[in-house]
Amino acid sequence: MAERANPLAARNDALILGIDPGLRVTGYGLIAQSGNAIEAIDYGCFAINPRLPLSERLASLFGALQDVIARHAPSEVAIEQPFVAANAHSALAIGEARAVAVLAAGLAGLPVQQYSPAEVKRAVTGYGRGPKEQVQEMVRLQLGLRDLPEPFDAADALAVALCHLSRKRSRALIERSVAQ
Repeated sequence: MAERANPLAARNDALILGIDPGLRVTGYGLIAQSGNAIEAIDYGCFAINPRLPLSERLASLFGALQDVIARHAPSEVAIEQPFVAANAHSALAIGEARAVAVLAAGLAGLPVQQYSPAEVKRAVTGYGRGPKEQVQEMVRLQLGLRDLPEPFDAADALAVALCHLSRKRSRALIERSVAQ
């Protein structure tokens, strides 16, 4: 998605960067919230050459994330935690990419929240095991996008940002009700 000037982004209550980390492809999605309005500001993927040595792949990802953070100045970062399955090697690689994302956000002084894949799917689709196509369609609907956000990694990153916004709104409601 091409980045665009947006009056909503200029007066946002929150500008959230969602990240779906990976060592081959990392998705990112930036959403702005102003009042009850939510809009996608920018999203896409960083494709990282799997033939590069690990240190170069991590450095490339770090630089790409720093660029997005510098360009958009998000107020918060939400990152999807790795799904630990039978393949320990894949889980480790995703964990390394996640650590780079946390580092990039931390060095920028941004608060970071992390969410499990099931939590993200539940927040966006109402079901913690929905297929990627369902997540993609629900992200499109919730953000009022004309087309499906592609690829899946970008849609997943937008879903992570939406999950964070949903959790943030829930916490605010609870805090208000307790304060009364």
